[in-house]
Parts: sequence; structure tokens; C-alpha cells
Amino acid sequence: MDDFGFFRVAAASPEVRIADPSFNASKIIDTVRKADLDNVGCLVFPELSVTAYTCGDLFSQDLLIQEAEEAVALILEKTKDCNLFFAIGAPVMALGKRFNCALFLGRGKLWGIVPKTYLPNYNEFYEQRWFESGRNLRSLEIEYAGSPTLMGTDLIFECDGVKIGIELCEDLWVPNPPSSLMAMAGAEVILNLSASDDIIGKRDYLTELIKQQSARCRCGYVYSSAGWGESSTDLVFSAKNFIAEDGAIFAKEDLFPIHPIYISHSLDIEKIRNERAKFNTFSVSEDYLREFRVISCGFIPSKEPITAKDPEFKVDPYPFVPLDPKKLDQRCQEIIDIQAFGLMKRLDAIGAKKVVIGISGGLDSTLALLVALKAFNRLNLPLKNIIGVTMPGLATSSRTKNNATLLMEYLGVTALEIPIGEAVALHFRDIGQDPEKYDATFENSQARERTQILMDLANKEGGIVVGTGDMSELALGWATYNGDQMSMYGVNASVPKTLVKHLVKWFTTVLSPEVSKILLDICDTPISPELVPSKDGENIDQKTEDLVGPYELHDFFLFHFLRNSFPPKKIFFLAKNAFKGAYDETTILKWMKVFFKRFFSQQFKRSCMPDGPKVGSVNLSPRGDWRMPSDASVALWLKQIDNL
Repeated sequence: MDDFGFFRVAAASPEVRIADPSFNASKIIDTVRKADLDNVGCLVFPELSVTAYTCGDLFSQDLLIQEAEEAVALILEKTKDCNLFFAIGAPVMALGKRFNCALFLGRGKLWGIVPKTYLPNYNEFYEQRWFESGRNLRSLEIEYAGSPTLMGTDLIFECDGVKIGIELCEDLWVPNPPSSLMAMAGAEVILNLSASDDIIGKRDYLTELIKQQSARCRCGYVYSSAGWGESSTDLVFSAKNFIAEDGAIFAKEDLFPIHPIYISHSLDIEKIRNERAKFNTFSVSEDYLREFRVISCGFIPSKEPITAKDPEFKVDPYPFVPLDPKKLDQRCQEIIDIQAFGLMKRLDAIGAKKVVIGISGGLDSTLALLVALKAFNRLNLPLKNIIGVTMPGLATSSRTKNNATLLMEYLGVTALEIPIGEAVALHFRDIGQDPEKYDATFENSQARERTQILMDLANKEGGIVVGTGDMSELALGWATYNGDQMSMYGVNASVPKTLVKHLVKWFTTVLSPEVSKILLDICDTPISPELVPSKDGENIDQKTEDLVGPYELHDFFLFHFLRNSFPPKKIFFLAKNAFKGAYDETTILKWMKVFFKRFFSQQFKRSCMPDGPKVGSVNLSPRGDWRMPSDASVALWLKQIDNL
């Protein structure tokens, strides 16, 4: 927590014997010790884990209730040297009534007892036969397992600086779960002790329920359910255990295991806090704070810090690109629809029926052309109204030129070729530029000449210029100001470079084999602005990633800097894990410094960027997600990088 804001949690479902608290206590103790060796900060067990959930009318026996309390005392004694906190389930007598409770323990102390609020009494459930709802219990002081403690539904526990709320099983399934109120009172991690039986389709529904609740509450959600050992008289329990964080499941257990279950994961509490601070519709409310009592349980000083080498700790190197092919296909289709719909609306709003696009034979312009194709097909506009322009210059390769020409021919759009060599040479003479000096003026003059042609051609045709630049280029400022940085509508403006190739490849599933072949070759072509002549005039010598660094690194930096608001120190920590074996630490730091320098110094290009559709959670529009002064200092971020 001190260095990077991670808090390790676990969910366990040990073997149980029905109505045998002594046996169950021994299994709980063993699991707590296992979790302690795993550097877990907080562990959760199933509902009524001390007695088993399926005791039925045995819950009416005082002997079972008393034995459960003695078992809890034994657990406290045998785990007092363990440096973690954990929640177990047990029946508790208070005010002459029985309650289905979660007991929060750690370091030999019972910190509090949380009774279940919502008791199901339908279908296979009849908990109201034995238990009372704890809805109205608030900070009641009782004697339990040999010491005084608080009991109530108003308790939140603070451990290692992390606020933890507890609910039990059915509490999650109701319209207004207690965890929602706890989150609004500051709880960052929710533990759920459950005994959810298995019927057809229930696991899928539960998975979505946990994902959605963790997303709504912007919290970590740790769910443990009863498993092997529970009665199968009428029901089957398969130990459905989950660990979720802000809408994503990070750990879960397979169906129907016949062994004890234990899963763990390091929750990113810093990310959760940043999310809560960013989204003003979620805020900790004073009204809810007054409804809860926070019990400080202390810190966990001896826990080993998480490292990038931990086998469990996996960081996705491509945060913009889903690993699951099915999800990737779905995301590509959705993004393309958003891009096309945005362009359709813009054309409809201004009454334009033509677009002009500079086609280079590279990925970005290809994607813009394909998006325009989809938009025109949906608007029932003739494809000849899409005017693609190739503008070969001083460094255009035959590969990109041929791909651009063939692509437009096969797609049936209007294809124009307007060479810029003569115009640029005249411009060089006018401004006194040495044509043999391959500097920024040499490169930018070509980019601005191309933009001038596109703009004037759009005026002539009564259309608009569709921009092709992507979000990664905007982040790095890898665009010529008032050149390819400018257009009348930028369809790729919020699409990261690491996703562009996948979007182009998606079209191979819906277009002809001839077009698909060209698209695949474009995907394999090195990324280049083609503004500096190659040595042989054919191959591409000027490669963007040789100059500004790998886009996979820059997209990784961009995502965690903008989406998660992480500082360089944490981004570097994550990158070391994500790109282990691909880049060494020196290389990562080198390009991270380039990223931050360019991101800050090039903001002026983003401050006046054209309109374009937002397609994801990260966007650089100065009118929406990112508003930054163009003269902000990068010193603070570079200082931290230099100290890594």
C-alpha cells in the first residue's frame, strides 16, 4: 500500500463438516496460515463457515451455537500470530435472538460482528425459520468468545489504511445492497460471505451481479461461497468464489471442485481511489458517513511488498486491446460503428455528401477510408463521393503507393493522384530551404502541402476533409501542426495505435479476398510518415517507432497516465511486469521519458484539434476528457522518472 497502493485479498472455501465447529475451525485456521504466507491482507470465508450453512433446524440447538462460539475463541487463539484480517461466518446469539453473522478477526482479536440484513425465505431458502434480520442492530456491544465487541450493520473496518465493508449473500441480490451504502460511506473493499447453491444459469447471473456491483460502487469485491462438505439433501454448493475490481473479475474458481478452494489477488486501491475522485457522480457522502462507524484495526507492517516478479501479478501490456478474440471482434465492430455513425451525423448536419481523404497506404488513412465506406453505405450515398487522394512526395515508397491505389480501385471510390514534389520544390525555393537538408522544415512542408491540397479540393467538391491521425500520434504530438494535425472531422482521433491494426483487420472478415489481401499487407507495412527519402528509393527507412519509440509502450503509458491517473513510478512498476522479456528497465525508462516530454510539449496541437467521435474511456479532446494548458511544466514527472 505504501509504494503502489496494492492490497492483497483472498477468498477461501475450506472443507466443512455439518454441525462440527471443531473440525471447521481447524480448516479455517489452516487456511488463515496459508493466506498469511501468501502475504494476504484480508481473507473471507463462506457464510456460516464455522458450523456449515446446511445445518437446518440444528441451528435451534443451543449446543451448536455455544460450540460455534468456542470454535471462534480457538480460531482467535491459534491465529493471533498471523498478520492479516479475516471474516468468518457463524450463528450468534444476541438480545435473545439468533443472527446469521460475519465475524471480523485478526491478530487474536474479534474486531466486530456484522449480522445479515436480508434473510431469504423463498424457494429453497427459509432462513427466517432460524434467524432474525440485523437491519436494526447498530453498534450493539456484546460479549462474545471471551471479549466485548461491537455488533451491527453499521460497521466498517479499516485495515492497513483500507476501508472494508461486509455483507452476506442475499444482501447483494436486493435492489439496494448494504454494500452500496458502505461504499458511499467510504468502504473500498467489500467482503461477501455467501452460501449460494447451484442451479442452471445462476453462476453466470452471479458473475454479472458481482461485476456490476463492483463497478457501481467502484470498489474491490471479494466473494466466498459454501462448497465441498455442505449437505446435498436438496441442494448442491460448488464454492463459487470471485475477486472483482471496478467491474472486472480478476480471480474466480472452476465449477464443482472437490477440494478446498483458495484464490487471491492484489487489488489496486490507488486506482479505486483515483476513479472515485475522478467521477463526480460517485462521492463519499457525509449523510452516509454518519450512518456508519469505522473501526480502526491497525496496519500490516511485516507484509512483503508486491513486486513485478510475483507470478500471480499479471499486467496486461495492451490495455486497449482485449485478449479474448471474441471480445476483440466485438470491440472492433463497436468502435467502427461509432466512427461511422459520427461521420454520418456530421455529413447529415452540414448537408455534405462528399468526403476527401488523403490515402497514404498506411494504417491510419486506410482505417479512415474504410470507416467512410461503411458510413456511405449506410447513408446510401454513392461510393464515388468518397474522394481518395494519393499525394506521392519526396519519400513515398512504391509499396504504400501501390497499396493505396489498388485499395481505392477495389473499393470503388474516386481515386486521384496529385504529386506534391514540384509544389514542395517551389516552396523550398520561396523560403530558402535547402532540399538536401532533411530537417523539420523539409518534413513539415510536405505534410502542409498535402493538407492544403485536401482542404482546397474539399472546397471545390463541396465536401469535408476526413482526418486520419490517431490518438497515439496526438498524445506524442507526432503530427505536423496545421498539416496532418488538421481536418474537418477526425474519425480516428480517439483510437490508439495498438488498436488500429486490429480495426483494419476486422474489415477482412466482411470485404472481398482481393481487398483483404491488400489490407493484410498494409497491416504488415512499417509505420512511417514517409517524409525522408530512403537510400534505395524503394524501401522504408524512416520508421516512426525508431524515432519516438514503440507504440505498444506509449499506449501503455498513455492508458495508465490518463485513465488511471498513475504517476511515472507506478507506471514503470506496471510496465516492468507487462513487458517482461520484451524490454529491459533502461529501455522502458528511456521511452517513458520521451512520452512525458512529448506529451507535455505537444499539448498545443491537441488544444485546437478538430471534432471527432470518442470511442473509449481515454480521449484527448480539449472539449471533453483532457483539458490541459499548453504551457504546463513536465518537470515534476521527469524528476520522478530520473529518481527511478
